[in-house]
Amino acid sequence: MWLLRTDNFVLHQVNDPENVAYAILSHVWDLEGEQSFQDIQKIHAEEGRYHGGDEDAYREAVRRRISSKVRNFCDAARRDNFIFGWIDTCCIDKQSSAELSEAINSMYAWYGHAEICYAYLHDVKDDEDPLSPYSAFFGSAWFTRGWTLQELIAPKNVMFLSKHWTFLGTKNTLADAISTITSVGAGVLNHTTSLDSVPVATRMGWASKRGTTRLEDEAYSLMGLFGVNMPTLYGEGSNAFTRLQE
Repeated sequence: MWLLRTDNFVLHQVNDPENVAYAILSHVWDLEGEQSFQDIQKIHAEEGRYHGGDEDAYREAVRRRISSKVRNFCDAARRDNFIFGWIDTCCIDKQSSAELSEAINSMYAWYGHAEICYAYLHDVKDDEDPLSPYSAFFGSAWFTRGWTLQELIAPKNVMFLSKHWTFLGTKNTLADAISTITSVGAGVLNHTTSLDSVPVATRMGWASKRGTTRLEDEAYSLMGLFGVNMPTLYGEGSNAFTRLQE
C-alpha cells in the first residue's frame, strides 16, 4: 500500500497498513482528470533536479504543482495530526495490473483500517444545513456513486466536508439523514450491526441506485460489502457481476 506524506507529498510504501495511522479520502472523481501516481512521482523528480540542494524551494515548488484536492486533503489530515494519507487517485500505480487488482480487492479493508475518512462533497456549499431534506447534501453526487457506498460503511469515523473543505458533520451526527438518503441503517453506519447479518438482497438494494463509470466496477465496488475476493479483469463487461453473484 502506498501512503502519501501529508507534509511533503512524498509517496511511501507500507507492507502492513494496520500498523500505520493514516487518513483516507472519499470523493467523486473530477471528469477533467485527477493527478495520478505517475504525476506525483514526476513532480518530485522534476523539481528535485531543478532545485538541487535548496530544500525549501523544492518543497514549495512541489506544493504549487500538487492539485488543490490533494493539497487540501493533506492540509486537513495534517491539522488532525496525521503524517500519512491515502487517495485512490494517486496512491495506486494503475500501470501495474497486479497492483491495481490488489488495491481493488483490499479497498474495503483499507478504508476500514483508516483512523478517519474525509468524505469530500464537491457540490455542497459551506453554509448548507445537511439535515434539511431540501439541501444540496441530500442531492450530492457522492451518494450516487458505486465506490462511495463501501467508503461510507467501512470506516468507523467519517467526516463530511463541503466544497471548500468546511466541516459539515460526521457519519454519526448525520446518521438519520444518511440513512434516509442511502437506505443503510444507522446500526450498519455506526458499526453496532454486523454487515454480515444484513441480507444479501438488502445490500444489493443499497447499490441499485448507484452508478460507476466502468461497467466492471459495478461488481468490483461491491466486493468488500460481500466479503468477496476475485481477480479484476477490465474488459469482461457484465461478466464481472455474474462472477460476483457466483
